[in-house]
Amino acid sequence: MDIIRKRRSIRKFTSQKVEEKDLHKILEAAMCAPSAGNQQPWQFIVVTDQEARTRLSKTGPYTHMAAEAPVLIIVLGDLNRETHKDYWPIDCSAATQNILLEATSLGLGSVWLGVHPRPERKAYISEIFELPEHIIPFAIICIGYGAEEKGPSERFDTTRIHYEKW
Repeated sequence: MDIIRKRRSIRKFTSQKVEEKDLHKILEAAMCAPSAGNQQPWQFIVVTDQEARTRLSKTGPYTHMAAEAPVLIIVLGDLNRETHKDYWPIDCSAATQNILLEATSLGLGSVWLGVHPRPERKAYISEIFELPEHIIPFAIICIGYGAEEKGPSERFDTTRIHYEKW
């Protein structure tokens, strides 16, 4: 539970390189996520090139930090792997959460930048990477060593819990 509370959206990064072994652990964690019928409808693009990160920082109004994060992971839905129609966004959300939690456990900062369901954001990323039609951009995850610190998250609210009925 500690890692869940410790995970925060980090939007400022140092230039320190993320180790390849840590990136491997993060992607392995992503692929450990549950998925509908075990369809695992995800693909990932790892981006470290500065020019590409700068282009991706223009995906939406709140994506500017992508230019300074040392690593970006683009989470993609693969419609050709769908055996349970329309569950790919849920499955990709689980993979994305695993990325965030594993990054935190490794002492890295991260932030989830939303792409799906915005058509203009999906089209922009599809164009940059020349994605085939069956590959749908879902999210951009910025990863690196945080240049900011945030305290643990305390969001527990008993007024939002209902037992047996509304």
